[in-house]
Amino acid sequence: MTVPVIVRSDLGDEEVQTRVSLGGDDELFVADSSSIVYRAEGLLTDESTEELTYDANRLTVSEGRRKTSLALEYPLSGTAEVTVPASKTDDVLRPVLAGVLRANDVIDPDESLIEVYRFSELTLILTDRRLIEHVGTAVWDEGYEAYHFRDVTNLSFEEGDVATRIVLEVDGRPQRIKAPNDAADDLRERLKRALVAYYERTSEPVSEEPDPLEESQERGEEPTEPPSRSRRAVRSEPARADGQRAAVESRPPMAGTADGATADATQNVARAAVADSTGSDGDDAASQEVLDRLEALEDAIERQSERLEAQQQTIERLIDELRQGR
Repeated sequence: MTVPVIVRSDLGDEEVQTRVSLGGDDELFVADSSSIVYRAEGLLTDESTEELTYDANRLTVSEGRRKTSLALEYPLSGTAEVTVPASKTDDVLRPVLAGVLRANDVIDPDESLIEVYRFSELTLILTDRRLIEHVGTAVWDEGYEAYHFRDVTNLSFEEGDVATRIVLEVDGRPQRIKAPNDAADDLRERLKRALVAYYERTSEPVSEEPDPLEESQERGEEPTEPPSRSRRAVRSEPARADGQRAAVESRPPMAGTADGATADATQNVARAAVADSTGSDGDDAASQEVLDRLEALEDAIERQSERLEAQQQTIERLIDELRQGR
């Protein structure tokens, strides 16, 4: 379908991403920086447009029996308001809200909005990377809380007579969110699936290096090199006076995750610390200081590995629950 000339004039060079029918020939045209509400020509009215730019700091929805009003408040230019049929509220709200969240750097440019749940003065916004909670009469303003899936270490639900508590453990701290029971099942399933999909996208299996000792034993050969020493053995070995580098083994982190990147950075810092000591005078005290620094860094890597294991257990449990629910 062609875009009306008046809409094309308002959008300029921007492309229409989505268009939503508002009844009759009226439509909502969604672009990257704004949405255009197009009113077709009638018997008593000319065609017209209303522009909703996304750089608002507050979005409010007022619903009536037949009409719904969306109001966008801006820091300097006041308020822009548009009225749509009540049956089209969700169809209009979702793309407009997604645009506002992107413009305010709440979600990433390529992040998809899955569902919006509005419970009286509580709004939950579920995307493919996070859960956003807002308490108040507005659907969204700057007083929100966002929980990114990469920080979620556990998910559970506490059912009550009227409401269900969603318990998200974020960095080991529980965050409890109440949802009415009539919408809790849908929210539960969508949230589980979003978490599973996120970890499937961002996690890759860790490839294990073959053990040369086992390979040689399978071929019936004598091992030509002694097995690698453990990390504890390396820690306990005295530093050599000639400043030779101490080898420290570390467990490889899960590839493709934020923790993996952090662990790689930590290992780089460790290697740099050892390199700095290579040109020293070989003093025992200096070498021991380097070993202490390496031990502290290695402990940080171990803690990150434990966090990854907890996330992996969470995702496996969610997958099992989804399979049982089918």
